[in-house]
Amino acid sequence: MTTHTETEIASQPGCWQRAVSEVPADALPQPGERVAVIGCGTSWFIAMAYATLREQAGLGETDAFAASEAPLNRKYDRILALSRSGTTTEVLELLRGTSIKSTAITADPNTPIMELADQVVVLDYADEKSVVQTRFATTQLAMLRASLGFSLDQAIADASDALAVPISDDLVNAEQFSFLGSGWSVGLAQEAALKMREASRSWTEAYPAMEYRHGPISIAGPNRVTWMLGTAPEGLREQVEATGGTFVESSRDPMAELVLAQRVSVARAFARGLNPDEPLHLTRSVILSP
Repeated sequence: MTTHTETEIASQPGCWQRAVSEVPADALPQPGERVAVIGCGTSWFIAMAYATLREQAGLGETDAFAASEAPLNRKYDRILALSRSGTTTEVLELLRGTSIKSTAITADPNTPIMELADQVVVLDYADEKSVVQTRFATTQLAMLRASLGFSLDQAIADASDALAVPISDDLVNAEQFSFLGSGWSVGLAQEAALKMREASRSWTEAYPAMEYRHGPISIAGPNRVTWMLGTAPEGLREQVEATGGTFVESSRDPMAELVLAQRVSVARAFARGLNPDEPLHLTRSVILSP
């Protein structure tokens, strides 16, 4: 029986294609605005990726924060709030407590965030039945990348490839994973590690690639995987392989490589007798009592 998580992972190329074709004209941050992008969990990591891409595109200063840690005493022109559920306590409290212009991206049009944000983008076609976020996270990032002027054609093709390649037993049975990124893919590395923890309770860590040599490489060794999302720094593969560890890298778009990491997390869940649709100790949204 196919799980909801597997179905949602497989639907990502189609969701991305739709997101690229339906980029809202006025609701998203405008060129020159100073923007704070906020979210919790997966949404925070997607915020990190978008913030880096927006600054690299020269469209304005952009900071990413966990919603509970956002310093809104700073001068921002807009808050971009990312929340699949539209009910996350920290996100709603932040929006209630600020007069800064806000846009929210959500999957559910019947939630409190609809009235708290000044503008809302609803990606209900990318909503999920699984607790674990996969397609909603990447679909909103596809839309945000397109809004910055990036083509997603290669990413979509690469995602289809990532869905078709076989998953090796070495990845399913590995003891530990360290995910690495550079620039905008640092957030995706964090998200890949989170997916492994959520779905399969795996020991995973994530770092900027150039920081990996500054201590974390001491973890590398036999039956442990260092997985690069994007292009690895020169010489890093050789250093990891010298420890006996496995180094994973491909030419796929980093967002498509995240799709493969999602698939591996599901395969590892099955190998451990876990249901990826119902990760231990987690719910769809963190709603805290007053």
